[in-house]
Amino acid sequence: MALHEHEVDRRTLFRVGLGTAVAAVVGTGLALPGTAEAEPSAEFPWIIDCDSWGARPPSSPIQITGNTTNKIILHHMAFPNVTDYSREHAVQLAKDCQDLHMDTNGWADTGQHFTVSRGGYVLEGRHRSLETLEAGEHQVTAAHCPGENGNAIGIENEGTYITETPPEALLDSLVQLCVAVCGKFELNAWDIFGHWDFRITDCPGIAFYAQFPMIRARVLRAMDVKPSAAPARRWPDIWRFVDSPVVQVGQYLLDNAGYALTPDGVFGYDMNDALADFQTTRGIPVTPDSTFDTTTWEALAPPLDKHAAGLPVTALQFMLARKGYAEVTATGEFDHPTMKAVQSMQRLHGLRPDGKVDLSTWCAVVGGSVREAFHR
Repeated sequence: MALHEHEVDRRTLFRVGLGTAVAAVVGTGLALPGTAEAEPSAEFPWIIDCDSWGARPPSSPIQITGNTTNKIILHHMAFPNVTDYSREHAVQLAKDCQDLHMDTNGWADTGQHFTVSRGGYVLEGRHRSLETLEAGEHQVTAAHCPGENGNAIGIENEGTYITETPPEALLDSLVQLCVAVCGKFELNAWDIFGHWDFRITDCPGIAFYAQFPMIRARVLRAMDVKPSAAPARRWPDIWRFVDSPVVQVGQYLLDNAGYALTPDGVFGYDMNDALADFQTTRGIPVTPDSTFDTTTWEALAPPLDKHAAGLPVTALQFMLARKGYAEVTATGEFDHPTMKAVQSMQRLHGLRPDGKVDLSTWCAVVGGSVREAFHR
């Protein structure tokens, strides 16, 4: 029996050689008639559309979400870091990806909206992604991140970036693509996140993820937006439809606030009730779908320094270790390795490297963006 899109997780894809994500569709899906692609885009001629790279037709109608697009999610493909940077290779990459998703995973089409090759070629992924980008209204419902498929544009980047970083050609094209997506869907550079912010996965890779402050800053400059326009903090808006390391941090912090939760990264029903009670008792409006908004995060995250101990420190250490600080262990004690890792994270995001965990440092650690990072 063929697997449905929501029945395959990223670990399965790593085993078969490519990690794109799963399609757990949230929100209203609007099936629009027809799947034929238009002529190559006049507005974005540098995007190779499905017809031009020879895509197979989707196995079922492509869905257009009724949700509002509110972010971009970046991935790495967990493919080899090849040195063939040609257009021909990029086209074959798109075909191999679609074959994997349709034939092995049983999906309707390619999972992501767009793909960027190591040579800097940008290709349409799921059919109609380019069409809906041009319209800038409602996006295609894709299959790149459970819970976010109907409100986030998914971009896969060829390669594996746990210890290596992408070539400049890929980064240049990724910035160009993010600028286009932001411009058409009324997003900003601070709305760019990584897959593991909303999914339990090793994607987009430690080394690539460390480049996100630089990528966001490049997108902001390309959009001619002043750094002062950035919010002080843009936190990951996790909600009841996602599971991720960020969710686990939320569980640690809710546990610290008196709610007995198991910190496993799974956004269970018990977490819905705990969050609603936390918000109510602190005079915070209860958010739809148990969303962690800015006010909620900033009520949950306590200031930490070298004298701190307990669950918030464990949460901090857990996230630092996941982001490549191997010397940090979750002891619950704010030790010297933790201090050094915090200072490194602060430097990466343009914050004062004092080793003290204030709200901006918390935001950067859990996957958000801070205004200071855009001034670099």
